[in-house]
Amino acid sequence: MTALTAGRTITLALGAALAATVAIPAFAEDKELTIFDWSGYEDPAFHPKYVEKYGDSPTFTFFGDEDEAFEKLRSGFKTDLAHPCSQSVVKWRDAGLLEPLDTSRIAGWNDLNPGIMAMKDLATGPDGTVWFMPWDWGNTALTFNTEKIDEKDVSSLKAFADPKFKDRVSIGDNVDDAYALAALAIGLKDWTQMTDEQFRQASDFLREVHKNVRIYWADNTEIVQAMGGGEVDLAWTWNDAGTQLANEGKPFKIKRDTEEGLSTWVCGYVRVKGAEGNVDKLYDFLSAVNDDPEVAKYLVNDWGYGHANAKAMGAVDPAVLEEKGYADVQKFVDKTLFQSPLPAELKLKMIAEFEKIKAGY
Repeated sequence: MTALTAGRTITLALGAALAATVAIPAFAEDKELTIFDWSGYEDPAFHPKYVEKYGDSPTFTFFGDEDEAFEKLRSGFKTDLAHPCSQSVVKWRDAGLLEPLDTSRIAGWNDLNPGIMAMKDLATGPDGTVWFMPWDWGNTALTFNTEKIDEKDVSSLKAFADPKFKDRVSIGDNVDDAYALAALAIGLKDWTQMTDEQFRQASDFLREVHKNVRIYWADNTEIVQAMGGGEVDLAWTWNDAGTQLANEGKPFKIKRDTEEGLSTWVCGYVRVKGAEGNVDKLYDFLSAVNDDPEVAKYLVNDWGYGHANAKAMGAVDPAVLEEKGYADVQKFVDKTLFQSPLPAELKLKMIAEFEKIKAGY
């Protein structure tokens, strides 16, 4: 998860070329601070204290997925902050793309949830240097149309490969979420330890799913429209899709209690090396998104995501936290496949194989 929209997974061959031509500023306000983000996070409701202080939002540019973002940054694209998810942070750090964060300048840093901060390789390097501020977290989970599908038929994630759902399924065009689904389906909770045989089993499962796929969704708008319009009845989606559909009164449910579980991701902000923007504004932005209970309420209520700041989450109605599945963070994490950083060789294998699967090979 890793965000409000997921982009199409780009092959390595195309990545470098796109990196040089894409990433046009799409939401230009305060030009002294540029943020490379998922589309949707430019919403001023995510950083009201920054707007209150400076009169407008930062300038936002957008990426489709983290592999695309990595290639752009590696090719020299300039930005001050970026919004990857935990599985990408080590790769970006080791590639020399990041600068450490000065946590003394981030309001509410000590209020970050201990359970999230304790996750392996999440925020710090081997020497304790901080590279990542966790901010939003949630799930990729089975979401289904309750009027067209009996819940007992989707008690297992293997339902995605059931021939009865041919042309009624959608999963994201996102290699991390796809292999998280496949790893869970074969009974694997720690994908960092995936063996060659387990990789083969996971890939074979995705090939069976491919036979049922109507669309590989590229962003939240696409999957919400596809499900709300009756084109797709069963999907592997982030919390916000099911939350948005339910808020609109559509008959969709996020099923968190499948036999195999669900996937959990944590995303947040990193400081990009060589950034040329205003450093004071950079830390004011991080403080604004981290240390504001109103941001947590908006994130949970309107998008179905959790906020990494435990104090901010404490301001959210307990009934809402229970409904959204965030009442017990440790329990929440224990029953999921956490999308933690993958070994580089394994990630490259996944990227290459997923392209073949989508092409029907």
